[in-house]
Amino acid sequence: MGASARWLPDGKRLHLQHGPIDLIIEVSGTLDSVDVAYRKAWERFQTVLGELVEELPLLRTLCPADGLGLQGAVAHRMEAAVKPHAARMLTPMAAVAGAVADEVLEVMLSASDLDRAYVNNGGDIALFLGEGQRYDIAMIGNPENPARLGTICLRAGDPAGIATSGRHGRSHSLGIADSVTVLAATAAEADAAATLIANAVDLPEHPLVKRVAARDLDPDSDLGDRLVTVDVPPLSAMETARALEAGVQRAVDFQAKGMLKAAALCLGDQIRVVGDLPGWQTLPKKDPTERNIKVTSEELCLA
Repeated sequence: MGASARWLPDGKRLHLQHGPIDLIIEVSGTLDSVDVAYRKAWERFQTVLGELVEELPLLRTLCPADGLGLQGAVAHRMEAAVKPHAARMLTPMAAVAGAVADEVLEVMLSASDLDRAYVNNGGDIALFLGEGQRYDIAMIGNPENPARLGTICLRAGDPAGIATSGRHGRSHSLGIADSVTVLAATAAEADAAATLIANAVDLPEHPLVKRVAARDLDPDSDLGDRLVTVDVPPLSAMETARALEAGVQRAVDFQAKGMLKAAALCLGDQIRVVGDLPGWQTLPKKDPTERNIKVTSEELCLA
């Protein structure tokens, strides 16, 4: 099947789909600029998957600090996002969804003068906000209660990339996080950081956490024989806090290195936030024992 395009029922959002790539795009501006933006997005989208397939063997290879010599524009974005994490055994595929979103957004912005635009690739979002514009987004934790993390409100000048990773997502995770949402300069950078933080939220020696080799679930997985999480038993409050703490340590490290602006980590009924989530509004807790904790670098050093 080739690439397809259709308008969603509201008539404002464009849905582009090609193989595993599934984009929702919305732009605002003058009538002419909006028309040009959507047309350029569709033109570029039709070539993206083919370019990625051409370099797929390299894209599934662990990325060294000096890169893999990738050629395509989206592949370059993927490589740039994971190169800083070379020591953590990451392939460029860890940033593919965010990189595609970044590429399509840039094509639209370079061709037209827009007030606001976003490209949502399965929850990994590249965003542009002009002066006076805003973007509200609901963060998802456990899919059994998808709105538990509340909402954030982004405005012009805020980071332009959002990504979420975890064991309930489209990709396999090495950790046990329900979700990790990251705000970063680009969607590709957020994608890579969210993947690694979600991997770090873990209890490696827990006997009841079920894991299998990634290739047993997907023969083409870039994770190969690495063990990915398929089931997590009910955890005690102490176990949950310990797993989250490992993810917090990694998120604080990434923030200190300028790799992200903020991150929200969710496991069970506990949440940790590193950095500043703009306009974060949490929903009422369903249980007084739930813990929503914001963590700063200073607090972590004192802990």
